[in-house]
Amino acid sequence: MSRRVTAKWRPPLALVLGGTLAAVFCLPLIGIGYFRVAGGVLGWAETSWMIGWMAFFATVILGALLWRLVLRPVRALTAYAENEGETAEPTHFGTPEFSQLGQAVLEMTSALRGREAVLRSYADHVTHELKSPLTVIQGAAELLENPDLSDADRSKLLQGITDNTRRMEALLDSQRALAQAQEVIPAGDCRLSDVLAGVEGAVVVTDGDIPLPREVMDLVVTHLAGNALAHGATVVSFDFQCVRLLISDNGSGISDGNRERIFDPFFTTRRAEGGTGMGLPIVRRMLQSQGADIQLLDGPTAVFEIRF
Repeated sequence: MSRRVTAKWRPPLALVLGGTLAAVFCLPLIGIGYFRVAGGVLGWAETSWMIGWMAFFATVILGALLWRLVLRPVRALTAYAENEGETAEPTHFGTPEFSQLGQAVLEMTSALRGREAVLRSYADHVTHELKSPLTVIQGAAELLENPDLSDADRSKLLQGITDNTRRMEALLDSQRALAQAQEVIPAGDCRLSDVLAGVEGAVVVTDGDIPLPREVMDLVVTHLAGNALAHGATVVSFDFQCVRLLISDNGSGISDGNRERIFDPFFTTRRAEGGTGMGLPIVRRMLQSQGADIQLLDGPTAVFEIRF
């Protein structure tokens, strides 16, 4: 997730530019007026020097303000964008307008990195996961060429080809769903009890208005409740606490060896039952696209925390 820009008071850009133009317009008038009033006291040379020094100091002050409030933020954001977010995030954003621009650049960079992670996961995980069923299919196809193969063995090999083809389709569908989780969904909110109305199994609810679209919450609840029930839980609790939502169950929990990997694409403990290990990664991607996040808390049972 991208960090939030720290709000600091700075004069708006309109005031900075308006003040600069006003100073450029008024300084000559002030000099002329002063010369008219003090013309009998100061000579031409003294008056010229005085007006010159006034213009010099005004130029220095206005130049410093423009450099700090306009030029430096523009250069920092330009360098950050040209390096695709690899350099340190800018800390000075000048006027409120540049603060908004800086926040937009940080959020855009975070979104691009997320999409890059999706492509990287495709290269790193899908190819690895597809290798096993492809090997099975290739081996079965070679064995089927044997004319002396019995009907029972032939049927078993054909079934193996069918099963592994279906697994490849499930893996590709899951990867496609992960990529679609990056798509922008309009912001919204929904009532937690309404989302949980169709959930199977016993549910305990501390109700409230969730600051997430119904489409996102339906997916989150479906995956988390489904995982809990699939691993032996009989009760799933949803506790809304304004800035976070806690989801817990009465199951056996998650082993220490698996806790660090549950959000990794294609990691599953239910491979034999057809699990693809893409449910939690999809949930995390969709939450991150809404500015939220999910993590697994320490405890004897599985407790997930969603922060908004």
